[in-house]
Amino acid sequence: MTITTQRDNHDGLVVRDLVIEYKRGDQPVRPIDGLSFSAAPGSITLLLGPSGCGKTSVLSSLGAMLTPKSGSIQLGDIDVVRVVAGSGGALTAFRRNSVGIVFQAFNLLPSLTAEENVRVVLTAAGIKRRKATQRANQLLTSLGLGERMLHRPDDLSGGQQQRVAIARALALDPTLLLADEPTAHLDHSSVGSVLDFYRRLADDGRIVVVSTHDDRMLRIATDVVELAPRAHTTAQPGVLSLSEGDVLFNQGDHGELVYVVRSGTFNVLRREPDGESVIVSQLIPGDHVGEMAPLFSLPRSATVIATSSAEIEGMPIEQFRRTFELRSLSGR
Repeated sequence: MTITTQRDNHDGLVVRDLVIEYKRGDQPVRPIDGLSFSAAPGSITLLLGPSGCGKTSVLSSLGAMLTPKSGSIQLGDIDVVRVVAGSGGALTAFRRNSVGIVFQAFNLLPSLTAEENVRVVLTAAGIKRRKATQRANQLLTSLGLGERMLHRPDDLSGGQQQRVAIARALALDPTLLLADEPTAHLDHSSVGSVLDFYRRLADDGRIVVVSTHDDRMLRIATDVVELAPRAHTTAQPGVLSLSEGDVLFNQGDHGELVYVVRSGTFNVLRREPDGESVIVSQLIPGDHVGEMAPLFSLPRSATVIATSSAEIEGMPIEQFRRTFELRSLSGR
Protein backbone atom coordinates (compact mmCIF):
# COMPACT_ATOMS: atom_id res chain seq x y z
CA MET A 1 0.00 0.00 0.00
CA THR A 2 1.45 3.35 -1.03
CA ILE A 3 -0.30 6.53 0.03
CA THR A 4 1.58 9.80 -0.33
CA THR A 5 1.46 11.85 2.86
CA GLN A 6 2.52 15.38 3.75
CA ARG A 7 2.39 15.12 7.54
CA ASP A 8 5.15 16.34 9.81
CA ASN A 9 6.62 13.20 11.39
CA HIS A 10 7.85 14.88 14.55
CA ASP A 11 4.27 15.36 15.76
CA GLY A 12 3.34 12.76 18.36
CA LEU A 13 0.48 12.02 20.73
CA VAL A 14 0.94 12.68 24.44
CA VAL A 15 -1.72 11.81 27.04
CA ARG A 16 -1.13 12.92 30.62
CA ASP A 17 -3.10 12.17 33.80
CA LEU A 18 -6.35 11.52 31.91
CA VAL A 19 -9.46 11.15 34.07
CA ILE A 20 -12.78 10.13 32.52
CA GLU A 21 -15.88 10.22 34.68
CA TYR A 22 -19.61 10.01 34.03
CA LYS A 23 -22.75 9.54 36.06
CA ARG A 24 -24.84 6.39 36.31
CA GLY A 25 -27.91 7.64 38.13
CA ASP A 26 -26.53 9.58 41.08
CA GLN A 27 -23.33 7.56 41.24
CA PRO A 28 -20.10 8.79 39.60
CA VAL A 29 -18.32 6.14 37.51
CA ARG A 30 -14.62 6.67 36.76
CA PRO A 31 -13.37 4.02 34.31
CA ILE A 32 -10.14 5.94 33.66
CA ASP A 33 -8.28 7.58 36.54
CA GLY A 34 -4.88 9.13 35.83
CA LEU A 35 -3.93 7.46 32.51
CA SER A 36 -0.70 8.59 30.82
CA PHE A 37 0.98 7.35 27.64
CA SER A 38 2.59 8.65 24.47
CA ALA A 39 2.69 7.47 20.85
CA ALA A 40 5.06 8.45 18.07
CA PRO A 41 4.34 8.68 14.34
CA GLY A 42 4.71 5.25 12.76
CA SER A 43 3.61 3.45 15.93
CA ILE A 44 0.68 1.24 16.88
CA THR A 45 -0.46 1.58 20.47
CA LEU A 46 -2.88 -1.01 21.84
CA LEU A 47 -5.34 -0.13 24.59
CA LEU A 48 -5.68 -3.69 25.88
CA GLY A 49 -8.26 -4.87 28.37
CA PRO A 50 -11.64 -6.51 28.96
CA SER A 51 -15.07 -4.95 28.43
CA GLY A 52 -15.84 -2.22 30.94
CA CYS A 53 -12.26 -1.05 31.44
CA GLY A 54 -12.68 2.25 29.58
CA LYS A 55 -10.98 1.54 26.22
CA THR A 56 -13.74 3.08 24.11
CA SER A 57 -13.94 6.08 26.44
CA VAL A 58 -10.24 6.74 25.87
CA LEU A 59 -10.67 6.50 22.09
CA SER A 60 -13.65 8.87 22.28
CA SER A 61 -11.53 11.38 24.19
CA LEU A 62 -8.67 11.09 21.68
CA GLY A 63 -11.15 11.59 18.84
CA ALA A 64 -12.65 14.72 20.44
CA MET A 65 -16.04 13.04 20.94
CA LEU A 66 -15.88 13.01 24.74
CA THR A 67 -14.66 15.63 27.19
CA PRO A 68 -12.50 14.13 29.97
CA LYS A 69 -12.95 15.29 33.54
CA SER A 70 -9.28 16.29 33.71
CA GLY A 71 -5.89 15.65 32.18
CA SER A 72 -4.40 16.61 28.83
CA ILE A 73 -4.26 15.22 25.29
CA GLN A 74 -1.71 16.79 22.96
CA LEU A 75 -1.50 15.83 19.27
CA GLY A 76 1.47 17.69 17.86
CA ASP A 77 0.71 21.34 18.58
CA ILE A 78 -3.04 20.70 19.09
CA ASP A 79 -4.46 20.76 22.62
CA VAL A 80 -7.31 18.30 22.03
CA VAL A 81 -9.08 18.91 25.34
CA ARG A 82 -9.13 22.66 24.73
CA VAL A 83 -10.42 22.10 21.19
CA VAL A 84 -13.31 19.97 22.52
CA ALA A 85 -14.16 22.53 25.20
CA GLY A 86 -14.13 25.35 22.66
CA SER A 87 -16.22 23.47 20.06
CA GLY A 88 -16.97 25.52 16.91
CA GLY A 89 -14.75 25.63 13.85
CA ALA A 90 -11.61 24.34 15.56
CA LEU A 91 -13.42 21.20 16.70
CA THR A 92 -14.83 20.56 13.21
CA ALA A 93 -11.41 21.07 11.67
CA PHE A 94 -9.75 18.69 14.13
CA ARG A 95 -12.31 15.93 13.59
CA ARG A 96 -12.14 16.36 9.83
CA ASN A 97 -8.41 16.79 9.24
CA SER A 98 -6.44 15.37 12.17
CA VAL A 99 -8.21 12.19 13.23
CA GLY A 100 -9.79 9.22 11.45
CA ILE A 101 -11.95 6.69 13.27
CA VAL A 102 -12.77 3.09 12.37
CA PHE A 103 -15.81 2.23 14.46
CA GLN A 104 -16.42 -1.27 15.81
CA ALA A 105 -19.66 -1.59 13.81
CA PHE A 106 -17.99 0.10 10.76
CA ASN A 107 -21.05 2.46 10.39
CA LEU A 108 -21.08 2.27 6.58
CA LEU A 109 -24.10 3.73 4.81
CA PRO A 110 -25.94 0.67 3.47
CA SER A 111 -27.45 2.46 0.46
CA LEU A 112 -24.05 3.63 -0.85
CA THR A 113 -21.35 1.69 -2.67
CA ALA A 114 -17.89 1.27 -1.19
CA GLU A 115 -16.62 4.11 -3.36
CA GLU A 116 -19.50 6.39 -2.36
CA ASN A 117 -18.97 5.63 1.35
CA VAL A 118 -15.43 6.97 1.03
CA ARG A 119 -16.21 9.78 -1.40
CA VAL A 120 -18.93 11.29 0.81
CA VAL A 121 -16.32 12.25 3.41
CA LEU A 122 -14.26 14.04 0.79
CA THR A 123 -17.12 15.94 -0.81
CA ALA A 124 -18.35 17.00 2.64
CA ALA A 125 -14.92 18.57 3.13
CA GLY A 126 -15.35 20.61 -0.03
CA ILE A 127 -13.26 18.50 -2.40
CA LYS A 128 -14.58 18.45 -5.96
CA ARG A 129 -16.24 15.28 -7.17
CA ARG A 130 -13.51 14.30 -9.66
CA LYS A 131 -10.69 14.57 -7.13
CA ALA A 132 -12.84 12.91 -4.46
CA THR A 133 -13.52 9.97 -6.78
CA GLN A 134 -9.83 9.63 -7.61
CA ARG A 135 -8.88 9.64 -3.92
CA ALA A 136 -11.57 7.09 -3.03
CA ASN A 137 -10.46 4.81 -5.88
CA GLN A 138 -6.81 5.13 -4.84
CA LEU A 139 -7.52 4.20 -1.24
CA LEU A 140 -9.83 1.29 -2.00
CA THR A 141 -7.42 -0.11 -4.58
CA SER A 142 -4.51 0.16 -2.13
CA LEU A 143 -6.59 -1.81 0.39
CA GLY A 144 -7.31 -4.60 -2.07
CA LEU A 145 -10.85 -3.54 -3.00
CA GLY A 146 -10.28 -2.41 -6.55
CA GLU A 147 -12.82 -4.91 -7.84
CA ARG A 148 -15.36 -4.27 -5.08
CA MET A 149 -15.70 -0.48 -5.24
CA LEU A 150 -19.21 -0.56 -6.70
CA HIS A 151 -20.53 -3.11 -4.18
CA ARG A 152 -22.72 -2.08 -1.27
CA PRO A 153 -21.88 -3.13 2.31
CA ASP A 154 -24.35 -6.05 2.34
CA ASP A 155 -22.43 -7.57 -0.58
CA LEU A 156 -19.09 -7.37 1.21
CA SER A 157 -17.56 -9.66 3.82
CA GLY A 158 -16.79 -8.39 7.33
CA GLY A 159 -13.12 -7.95 6.46
CA GLN A 160 -13.99 -6.07 3.27
CA GLN A 161 -16.40 -3.79 5.12
CA GLN A 162 -13.68 -2.99 7.60
CA ARG A 163 -11.30 -2.06 4.78
CA VAL A 164 -13.93 0.32 3.38
CA ALA A 165 -14.22 1.83 6.87
CA ILE A 166 -10.42 2.17 6.99
CA ALA A 167 -10.40 3.87 3.57
CA ARG A 168 -13.08 6.28 4.76
CA ALA A 169 -11.08 7.07 7.92
CA LEU A 170 -7.97 7.73 5.78
CA ALA A 171 -9.80 9.85 3.19
CA LEU A 172 -8.45 13.18 4.45
CA ASP A 173 -5.05 11.75 5.43
CA PRO A 174 -5.28 12.20 9.23
CA THR A 175 -2.29 12.18 11.53
CA LEU A 176 -4.08 9.99 14.07
CA LEU A 177 -6.05 6.82 13.24
CA LEU A 178 -8.28 5.28 15.94
CA ALA A 179 -9.79 1.80 15.70
CA ASP A 180 -12.30 0.30 18.14
CA GLU A 181 -12.11 -3.51 18.48
CA PRO A 182 -11.10 -4.07 14.83
CA THR A 183 -11.17 -7.88 15.08
CA ALA A 184 -14.52 -8.14 16.88
CA HIS A 185 -16.67 -8.93 13.82
CA LEU A 186 -14.13 -10.89 11.79
CA ASP A 187 -13.88 -14.62 11.22
CA HIS A 188 -10.55 -16.26 12.03
CA SER A 189 -9.37 -16.34 8.41
CA SER A 190 -9.78 -12.54 8.05
CA VAL A 191 -7.87 -11.49 11.16
CA GLY A 192 -4.34 -11.95 9.81
CA SER A 193 -4.84 -9.77 6.74
CA VAL A 194 -6.55 -7.01 8.76
CA LEU A 195 -3.66 -6.95 11.24
CA ASP A 196 -1.25 -6.58 8.34
CA PHE A 197 -3.28 -3.63 7.01
CA TYR A 198 -3.02 -1.82 10.36
CA ARG A 199 0.72 -2.45 10.54
CA ARG A 200 1.17 -0.97 7.06
CA LEU A 201 -0.97 2.04 7.96
CA ALA A 202 1.42 2.86 10.80
CA ASP A 203 4.39 2.31 8.51
CA ASP A 204 3.05 5.20 6.41
CA GLY A 205 3.89 7.49 9.33
CA ARG A 206 0.55 7.67 11.09
CA ILE A 207 -0.10 7.30 14.78
CA VAL A 208 -2.44 4.32 15.18
CA VAL A 209 -4.26 3.69 18.47
CA VAL A 210 -6.37 0.54 18.75
CA SER A 211 -8.71 -0.57 21.53
CA THR A 212 -8.93 -4.35 21.81
CA HIS A 213 -9.31 -7.33 24.11
CA ASP A 214 -7.76 -9.60 21.43
CA ASP A 215 -4.24 -10.81 22.28
CA ARG A 216 -3.65 -11.65 18.60
CA MET A 217 -3.09 -7.94 17.99
CA LEU A 218 0.01 -7.95 20.20
CA ARG A 219 2.17 -9.09 17.28
CA ILE A 220 1.72 -5.76 15.43
CA ALA A 221 1.95 -3.47 18.47
CA THR A 222 4.70 -0.96 19.12
CA ASP A 223 3.40 -0.23 22.62
CA VAL A 224 0.72 -1.74 24.85
CA VAL A 225 -1.31 0.18 27.44
CA GLU A 226 -3.01 -2.36 29.67
CA LEU A 227 -6.33 -1.20 31.09
CA ALA A 228 -8.42 -3.02 33.66
CA PRO A 229 -11.47 -2.13 35.73
CA ARG A 230 -10.52 -1.08 39.22
CA ALA A 231 -10.95 -3.90 41.69
CA HIS A 232 -12.64 -3.37 45.05
CA THR A 233 -9.81 -4.65 47.20
CA THR A 234 -11.28 -3.86 50.62
CA ALA A 235 -11.06 -6.85 52.98
CA GLN A 236 -13.66 -5.40 55.32
CA PRO A 237 -16.83 -7.48 55.72
CA GLY A 238 -20.10 -5.85 54.75
CA VAL A 239 -22.22 -4.87 51.78
CA LEU A 240 -20.44 -3.45 48.76
CA SER A 241 -22.17 -1.46 45.98
CA LEU A 242 -20.75 -1.87 42.50
CA SER A 243 -21.49 -0.40 39.07
CA GLU A 244 -21.50 -2.23 35.76
CA GLY A 245 -17.91 -3.04 34.78
CA ASP A 246 -16.51 -2.87 38.33
CA VAL A 247 -14.24 -5.75 39.37
CA LEU A 248 -14.94 -7.46 42.69
CA PHE A 249 -11.59 -9.26 42.64
CA ASN A 250 -9.04 -10.38 40.05
CA GLN A 251 -7.70 -13.82 39.28
CA GLY A 252 -4.52 -14.29 41.32
CA ASP A 253 -5.55 -11.91 44.12
CA HIS A 254 -5.40 -13.10 47.71
CA GLY A 255 -8.64 -12.80 49.63
CA GLU A 256 -10.13 -13.49 53.03
CA LEU A 257 -13.83 -13.06 52.25
CA VAL A 258 -16.59 -15.04 50.61
CA TYR A 259 -19.18 -12.98 48.70
CA VAL A 260 -22.94 -13.44 48.45
CA VAL A 261 -24.83 -11.61 45.72
CA ARG A 262 -27.68 -9.52 47.11
CA SER A 263 -28.75 -7.80 43.89
CA GLY A 264 -27.59 -7.47 40.30
CA THR A 265 -25.53 -9.86 38.19
CA PHE A 266 -21.86 -10.80 37.76
CA ASN A 267 -19.65 -12.67 35.30
CA VAL A 268 -16.95 -15.05 36.55
CA LEU A 269 -14.05 -15.09 34.08
CA ARG A 270 -11.04 -17.37 34.03
CA ARG A 271 -7.86 -16.48 32.18
CA GLU A 272 -6.65 -19.44 30.13
CA PRO A 273 -2.95 -20.30 29.52
CA ASP A 274 -3.14 -18.71 26.05
CA GLY A 275 -4.18 -15.41 27.63
CA GLU A 276 -7.83 -15.51 26.58
CA SER A 277 -10.48 -14.88 29.26
CA VAL A 278 -13.59 -17.06 29.16
CA ILE A 279 -16.83 -16.72 31.12
CA VAL A 280 -17.13 -19.80 33.31
CA SER A 281 -20.30 -18.82 35.16
CA GLN A 282 -22.77 -16.03 35.80
CA LEU A 283 -23.99 -15.00 39.25
CA ILE A 284 -27.47 -13.87 40.24
CA PRO A 285 -28.93 -12.86 43.63
CA GLY A 286 -28.46 -15.63 46.18
CA ASP A 287 -25.33 -17.06 44.54
CA HIS A 288 -22.00 -17.00 46.33
CA VAL A 289 -18.43 -16.86 45.08
CA GLY A 290 -14.87 -16.88 46.39
CA GLU A 291 -14.96 -19.50 49.15
CA MET A 292 -11.92 -21.50 47.92
CA ALA A 293 -9.37 -18.71 48.49
CA PRO A 294 -10.03 -18.17 52.22
CA LEU A 295 -10.84 -21.84 52.86
CA PHE A 296 -7.53 -23.19 51.49
CA SER A 297 -5.36 -20.02 51.53
CA LEU A 298 -5.23 -20.02 47.73
CA PRO A 299 -5.15 -17.12 45.27
CA ARG A 300 -8.42 -16.30 43.54
CA SER A 301 -8.98 -18.73 40.67
CA ALA A 302 -11.06 -16.31 38.55
CA THR A 303 -12.00 -12.67 38.06
CA VAL A 304 -15.48 -11.47 39.07
CA ILE A 305 -16.94 -8.44 37.24
CA ALA A 306 -20.33 -6.78 37.81
CA THR A 307 -22.50 -6.84 34.68
CA SER A 308 -25.08 -4.46 36.18
CA SER A 309 -25.46 -2.21 39.19
CA ALA A 310 -25.16 -4.64 42.07
CA GLU A 311 -24.77 -5.21 45.79
CA ILE A 312 -22.69 -8.03 47.18
CA GLU A 313 -21.96 -8.94 50.80
CA GLY A 314 -18.49 -9.96 51.89
CA MET A 315 -18.15 -12.20 54.94
CA PRO A 316 -15.39 -14.20 56.64
CA ILE A 317 -15.48 -17.93 55.99
CA GLU A 318 -16.88 -18.77 59.46
CA GLN A 319 -19.74 -16.29 59.08
CA PHE A 320 -20.41 -17.71 55.62
CA ARG A 321 -20.57 -21.27 57.02
CA ARG A 322 -22.93 -20.26 59.80
CA THR A 323 -25.16 -18.31 57.43
CA PHE A 324 -25.48 -21.14 54.95
CA GLU A 325 -25.89 -23.79 57.64
CA LEU A 326 -28.80 -21.79 59.05
CA ARG A 327 -30.29 -21.40 55.59
CA SER A 328 -29.94 -25.12 55.02
CA LEU A 329 -31.59 -25.97 58.33
CA SER A 330 -34.44 -23.54 57.80
CA GLY A 331 -35.09 -25.08 54.39
CA ARG A 332 -35.58 -28.62 55.75
